[in-house]
Amino acid sequence: MSDGSTPEEPRDGAAFLGREVRCCREHAGLTQSDLAKAAEYTRPYVSRVESGSLLASQEFVESCDRVFGTSGYLSRLRQRLSEGGHPRWFVPYLQLERSATQILDYSNALIMGMIQTPEYASAVFRAVHPRETADETKQRVELRIQRHDVMDRAEPPLLWVVLHEACLRTVVGSTEVMREQMARLLVEAESPHVTVQIHPFNAGAPASSLPFTLISQDDQPTVLYGETRGVGHVNDSATAVSQASITYDRLRAAALSPADSASMIREAMEGYTP
Repeated sequence: MSDGSTPEEPRDGAAFLGREVRCCREHAGLTQSDLAKAAEYTRPYVSRVESGSLLASQEFVESCDRVFGTSGYLSRLRQRLSEGGHPRWFVPYLQLERSATQILDYSNALIMGMIQTPEYASAVFRAVHPRETADETKQRVELRIQRHDVMDRAEPPLLWVVLHEACLRTVVGSTEVMREQMARLLVEAESPHVTVQIHPFNAGAPASSLPFTLISQDDQPTVLYGETRGVGHVNDSATAVSQASITYDRLRAAALSPADSASMIREAMEGYTP
């Protein structure tokens, strides 16, 4: 309570959704334990969702809609609020990504998030957040995988991905995870909307030592996105964007052709096959 009488507004999407779950539960006359049993989750999970410390999974809200008879209300609400589970500094990028007409991405260590498999993403999050629970990691993975929805639009953005060869050779999770991730890259590269190039080790020093993304939208200037530890930066400076565009041109000029890149990805996948 902010003044002793007026309820505080939820601090983010997870808290807002949690409050709605609690209201539905109380309206149905159920305890947290009752809901946990009916939805086939644990009571601590329900408690964390209702407190807003954990964004409810899609499966959980679908179960709640079934238990409460709310006709998909909570599922639709979660869809709209899902960005609430992302770090606040990442939300501006998400908003740009969702309305982009072209995305140019350079990654030098890990596969771009939008085209990661769930298993690869899970391994990345476990390495970065080793103290988080399995449920928290699962939530992060779900949100990351949802980012690919932008490519399922009637008119998806043109996605151009340049990956340093290190992305193919660094074993994330396990050889099985890497094999599936290589297969995913090959599938993505078959799309007419996606171009994948590999910057090989023997091409020498890449034009950029850091990953970055250039995002274009209809009738809007192209913007540059980059990250430092725990912070994302959206830069619409014409100078910064121009310099980054030149750098990107140099990266893809030094990279293998899309066909040769596919061959290298296939070779890497075979190397991860028992």
